[in-house]
Amino acid sequence: MSAPLRPRAAAPRGLAVPPGGAPSGAPLVFPRALTVGVLGAGRVGAVLGAALAAAGHRVAAVSGVSGAAKARLALLLPQTPNRSVTAVARAATDLLIVAVPDDALAGVIAGLAEAGALRPGQVVAHTSGAHGLAVLAPAAAVGARPLALHPAMTFTGTPDDLTRLPGISYGVTAPPELRPLAARLVADLGGVPEWVAEADRPLYHAALAHGANHLVTLVNEAADRLRDAGVDRPEKVLAPLLRAALENALRLGDDALTGPVSRGDAGTVRRHLERLAATAPESVAPYLALARRTADRAIAAGRLRPADAESLLDVLTGIYGEVAA
Repeated sequence: MSAPLRPRAAAPRGLAVPPGGAPSGAPLVFPRALTVGVLGAGRVGAVLGAALAAAGHRVAAVSGVSGAAKARLALLLPQTPNRSVTAVARAATDLLIVAVPDDALAGVIAGLAEAGALRPGQVVAHTSGAHGLAVLAPAAAVGARPLALHPAMTFTGTPDDLTRLPGISYGVTAPPELRPLAARLVADLGGVPEWVAEADRPLYHAALAHGANHLVTLVNEAADRLRDAGVDRPEKVLAPLLRAALENALRLGDDALTGPVSRGDAGTVRRHLERLAATAPESVAPYLALARRTADRAIAAGRLRPADAESLLDVLTGIYGEVAA
């Protein structure tokens, strides 16, 4: 964990930086224990709030209105008052965590700025992977410090999530003067910062969504097709295979590729497509898309010779490819 940052004796109580903020680029000094507010008691907000509290920060207030949000708060932050959005923003004298859906973020920030709920020197951090600092422009315009702090993890909104936080990465976009605080917050959460440029936020988020969200879809597609094939417990069949494939892919990259596409087995792939078309036609297009990309990567990695790929590529761009297109 990084060393504590020394509080300034001259700063008024409750302020992280002087009124009006420090000059751009100047080092900023914050209290060791920050006064924090959390907007949004979804799966991410409630868990990060609980983790910050466990790290010694004071979570002064949270905001959650749905029944599910209130249940999460009762479980994860039972002693923290549930307040209105503006009340939470005003209570968060050092750090305001905004954990709302991506499409709602701009409106929430603009509304807080218009309501006068934000203050100079206050750090306003969102947890969106898709957005960087630009969405926080209304907060910066009133003197708040913008920070993008995205945990690269899937959340359930339960205490189990707290055990998964140590060692995970956080996609961080921050002004230079705020980097020490961002690094310290990530360290307090037990994580590792990955510094992502503003322009690269959409690509960063696309990579995570492609890897994690589409993985869930892919696994469930495989499970459904096994059920179609008469397998009663597809998860039992898939679990050891998929765990090994994931571990090998992370360790070996494209050298982990196996199976009919990487071998150029056009006849096997044709039979796959024929049976999929008859049994689950909705699976033909995703199978083709992934098989084509697998073939491209196998050829580029030297796992599949172009000459051996010709018949396979004919299958992938033939009648089934036309149907999928």
